[in-house]
Amino acid sequence: MGEMQGKTVEIEVTNVAHGGVAVARHEGRVIFVSDAIPGERVLARITEDSKKSFWRAETLSVITASEHRRPHVWAAASIDRAPEDRAGGAEFGHIDIAHQRELKRQVLADSLSRMAGVTTEATVEALPGPHNGTGWRTRVRLQVAEDGTPGPYAARSHRVIAVTDLPLATPALAAIAPLDEKFPGSAHVDIVVPSVGNPFVLAGGATNADRGRAHRITERVGEREFRLDARGFWQVHQHAAETLTRAVQDAVDESLFDPRASNLDLYGGVGLLAAAVGDRFGNHVRITTVESDSLATDHAAENLVEWTGAAAVTARVEQFLRGLGATAGAHERDSLRRGTVILDPPRSGAGKEVVAELVALGPAQIVYVACDPVALARDVALFAAGGYELGGLRAFDLFPNTHHVEAVATLTRA
Repeated sequence: MGEMQGKTVEIEVTNVAHGGVAVARHEGRVIFVSDAIPGERVLARITEDSKKSFWRAETLSVITASEHRRPHVWAAASIDRAPEDRAGGAEFGHIDIAHQRELKRQVLADSLSRMAGVTTEATVEALPGPHNGTGWRTRVRLQVAEDGTPGPYAARSHRVIAVTDLPLATPALAAIAPLDEKFPGSAHVDIVVPSVGNPFVLAGGATNADRGRAHRITERVGEREFRLDARGFWQVHQHAAETLTRAVQDAVDESLFDPRASNLDLYGGVGLLAAAVGDRFGNHVRITTVESDSLATDHAAENLVEWTGAAAVTARVEQFLRGLGATAGAHERDSLRRGTVILDPPRSGAGKEVVAELVALGPAQIVYVACDPVALARDVALFAAGGYELGGLRAFDLFPNTHHVEAVATLTRA
């Protein structure tokens, strides 16, 4: 612990950083500060000064407010509370929604410029829903305190905060959230409201061992239905699956798409984006969806059954690609080079190994669905070094009132 930790400082907030924090400087030192907005002057408490290059701080009060500041959409996360008592999960809730999107645009543009040398004019597109960015979550995980009380963690900690409402949740989810019940012995409580059928409240232990087929649910996207496990991955915003389906369909360059090539859907989950490609290009499409979760690939096989050329493979993506590279003959290599790859990695991005394997296979185009702008920018730079350039890019506000932003990028051989 350094000598500044716990000290209060008055700082000018200059710009936004990745991760839901703003940037300020104090005596030449960079400070990443939460609950502030660029342009504000705030009173903040230093929470971490052990790093030589920067400190972290939390806003205690606002001295000069931004014109974009509004009352927090979630009273439990308001600046009126002590920082340690503020609920986490809505870290942009004090910012006007249009300015939230502008800040997310800046983070995406700055990341691509700094890490990949790419300039983008992409704006962050809104999804349908209330104008203040509430009422969109169809899935919420509440943590459980030692006394059995459920709630979100406090921002940047593992302390459970009791709350009386969940404003980011859809009205249907908020109506069944067991906020005043106790769950002794559980690690967390999952509330899931699928678009078809009954909602679920699932108390769980510390592992995923309690996942099971007893909790199969159905999600509808347009005219298509997907089966999945209630605790399996699905987009959280009630309009996200449909938005990404259309965005991926639009991002694929038809002139480069060969339905009979070896098309791939990597980190494919239960087959949402593979089905998006299939629905755009017809039931003769060949596409293999790859996912490490065997329960998800079981469902993907079922969800993609109408495409005779579709297959669902359970494997880690890097191992699957390594195997392809090692075993593919001349005909299959040609088929892979003519192929389109849908790439939807976790927040950490695809990374060096997966990018290197893809570059070696040399597909005609890659549609990259990214939930982290810094990971995307890093991977775009890696692809550029391998001869791929960024073409189209769109960004979507899939997580209003948080710092998260989704992007869909198309990469083609330069």
